[in-house]
Amino acid sequence: MTDLQLWLSAMEMGCFFGMLALAYHLIYVGAGFFNFAIGPYAMMGGLCTSWLVITYDLGVWPAAAIGVAATIVLAAATELGVVRPVQKRGGGELPALVAVAAVLFAIQQFAGYLFGYPTLPGQSLASFAPVPVGDITVQPSSLLLIVVAVLTFVATAAWVRFSRTGRLLRAVGDSNQAAALLGLPVNRIRLIAFVVAGFVAALAGLLFAPKAGVNSLSGLHWSLSGFLAVVVGGTGSVWAPLLGGMLLGLVEVFLPYYFGGQSHVYGMLLIALLFFAFKPQGLFVRKVRA
Repeated sequence: MTDLQLWLSAMEMGCFFGMLALAYHLIYVGAGFFNFAIGPYAMMGGLCTSWLVITYDLGVWPAAAIGVAATIVLAAATELGVVRPVQKRGGGELPALVAVAAVLFAIQQFAGYLFGYPTLPGQSLASFAPVPVGDITVQPSSLLLIVVAVLTFVATAAWVRFSRTGRLLRAVGDSNQAAALLGLPVNRIRLIAFVVAGFVAALAGLLFAPKAGVNSLSGLHWSLSGFLAVVVGGTGSVWAPLLGGMLLGLVEVFLPYYFGGQSHVYGMLLIALLFFAFKPQGLFVRKVRA
């Protein structure tokens, strides 16, 4: 494997982790807590698409549309049917975190029952020929993942900065109680945050599945990776999740290459310990407006 191939693989992993972290970021900004069901959302997007293509010989694009739509419905149901009722009963953020952790495992069990437990090959949305770059050839699925990830971050940054809904998202995220007292549509903005996060997560899972396959148990690992990318990048900027994802992508690819075995697992654990101990707010700290 050449150095250029290593960097390409690291970029792919970084884009995937970054998109997962972005989904975390959107819900954290809009609802004030971390939704650990992000990984299962991504798993559902990729697994549902592959299952429809393999089982029913459905076209990739219609299958992808169904998979993404199902994930969006699942994300909205998490907010409306689980998180919102739990938070209305009071008790702070802990009950909501416990509830979404239960949702994580519930989605995995449901996916295993519906789609089965074997790993399914991911379905690539790209049909163009591989692109030669120097001494390597970039696969269509790899190029599509990187391009879509960058476009997703650009679109999200523009949406949060310039649209009315994006500004409301930041206002609600600064203080839910103050936003409610001002008459802002807190519940609607929270639901939008869940829906957009579900879409981003489903897209991430769908685009990453061709690289490593997907099964009903992929969600837990992806949830942890996305969360760690948020921890590293912080929540101070829409672009922070991408930075965190890229740093983790470098660890995921280069440590096994040079040190072998499960060195990347120990590397991830070390990064988590260092950031939790010395930089718990991440590289980019969110500033709350007074």
